[in-house]
Amino acid sequence: MHAPLHGRLPACALVALGLCSLPALQAQDTKPAPANDKDPVVRLLTPVEVKPNADGGLRPVLGVHNLQVFRANKTVSPHADGLLHSYNHAPMLAHWKGRFYLEYLSGPRDEHETPCITSLTSSVDGVTWERPRIAFPAITFPDGSLSVSHQRMGFHVGASGRLYVLSFYGKAPSPNDGSGMGRALREVHEDGSFGPIHFIRLNTHAGWTLEKVPFPMYEASKDSVFLSDCRALLADKRVTNQWWEEDRSTDGFYPIAGKALSSYHRADGALVGLWKDALSALSHDEGRTWTTKQFSGNVPVNSSKYWGQRTGDGRYVMVFNPTTRLRHPLALSLSKDGASFSGLWTVHGELPDQRFGGAYKNMGPQYVRGISEGNGTAPDGALWLTYSVNKEDLWVARVPVPVRDAESKAVEDSFEGETPGALPATWNLYSPLWAPVRVVDTQSLSGKALELRDADPYDYARAQRLFPRTHGLELSLRVFPRQDKGRLEIELLGPKGERPVQLVFAEDGHLWANHEGQWQDAGPYQSKAWNTVALTIAKSPGSDRADLSFNGKTALRRALVFAEPAESMERLSLRTGRHRERGEGGRDLPGADTQVPEQSFLVDEVSIKPTP
Repeated sequence: MHAPLHGRLPACALVALGLCSLPALQAQDTKPAPANDKDPVVRLLTPVEVKPNADGGLRPVLGVHNLQVFRANKTVSPHADGLLHSYNHAPMLAHWKGRFYLEYLSGPRDEHETPCITSLTSSVDGVTWERPRIAFPAITFPDGSLSVSHQRMGFHVGASGRLYVLSFYGKAPSPNDGSGMGRALREVHEDGSFGPIHFIRLNTHAGWTLEKVPFPMYEASKDSVFLSDCRALLADKRVTNQWWEEDRSTDGFYPIAGKALSSYHRADGALVGLWKDALSALSHDEGRTWTTKQFSGNVPVNSSKYWGQRTGDGRYVMVFNPTTRLRHPLALSLSKDGASFSGLWTVHGELPDQRFGGAYKNMGPQYVRGISEGNGTAPDGALWLTYSVNKEDLWVARVPVPVRDAESKAVEDSFEGETPGALPATWNLYSPLWAPVRVVDTQSLSGKALELRDADPYDYARAQRLFPRTHGLELSLRVFPRQDKGRLEIELLGPKGERPVQLVFAEDGHLWANHEGQWQDAGPYQSKAWNTVALTIAKSPGSDRADLSFNGKTALRRALVFAEPAESMERLSLRTGRHRERGEGGRDLPGADTQVPEQSFLVDEVSIKPTP
């Protein structure tokens, strides 16, 4: 919604890693951390162009699972309280007592439209989520207007170990301009129930007093543990610096101003702060004082959020939208010291059509947050992120740690060692709620297999498998279409997303192959039966064609010439819909709330052997 600060761009506006493959994504040896407060606190190295398509032309992190948590619906509510909101945005994440918790804002259609409320959902495994419930309902102000929820901080685990959820009661049309009522919080009990709502800080400078607000201040509580947790929270500047934007008081409570603060500790104990517009600063006393904020070196100035975190292997990640305006793709950079970052890889490279129009609804995976220090740790050691897509759907991404961008071994995947319902660790999955990707037990058909289902009228299921970068290879896989008509696109991809090999199990019951831009009929496929696809590509770097075999027979009269040039290949892509560069938005799409007839494809015995 907001333009970049003063329209100013950093030295390099578009950044990414040079496309060399790093084993297990080892952060490059870089310059040491800043030696004085005049140096950039955070900087990116090795810039390269980021394309405007959905994935930016960047390579993915290996094994990322993108999982849809909530799909907006204007007809049949997926919300426990019956909401039909098509604006859903600004999710926050925590992990507490064996569950993930996700909080988000929602409104009927537009950003900052009344009433805008705060909801909460939870999950044991991060894959299957409960129907959301309202955590902070809208209230009516004395002038008769309804409130607009806003927050840059969602959760806090108190000193007692209790979990609290927070939000801010703001006023339309600008809930974050300092005129709103105040910051509210309530306890989330282990059984999922909520404690009463209290205010922890009022915007008294805007004229709000106890007589004008609907909830008591925290001091009115008779719960001594709650009182102690609130006092400790108010004293923790590392945490409360996140509140400045909606409050904007000049009473001395905030040592630094800035929007959407994310913070993490470097190995030397210093606290790094990241704000919107690629601003950063350093604190040596847990947020009580800060160095002067400045633009981070070579980091694009984007009004979307930036997220920094130390991972379980002792490295650091910075996650953001790596352009000066577009909020796609969602990308990750890596650092050894928390100051100098290198590399750029996608963690969400898909951009579906926006199904519902609305004011200020930017396109893309955006407003990323992870689990803040003190708010729990994912039990599997992975990096978990949450974000909205097109400001209408909510997602999480599970990013394996250590972060890797390349596969070093030949692929031989039969899925027999997987549990039904599992997400295979070595596969990159894009799994909307109406187009899920899971391992299933086919029983008599073939044991375990990977299933891509799709009943979404405007999205698709996708699974990608990285393999060692190569030119020559031998590939084979088996496909079981569960229906007579459906669509499964099979592609081999280069490091920048080039698509040299394109095959389609098409709706007409035939396998088609893209021969230098012309689609060739490779013959009918068998529905409700296994079909075997095999490809051989010569190892010569100058080779631009493949021999295609289908169900044991040569499929075409001559070799399949690449549809797009590529010097090498490193990914197999399976997708239940047509290729898209990037989605579009701004209008309501017909039939967006209704599932289409489901299609399902089983995939098994995937073998990819690079030519030595």
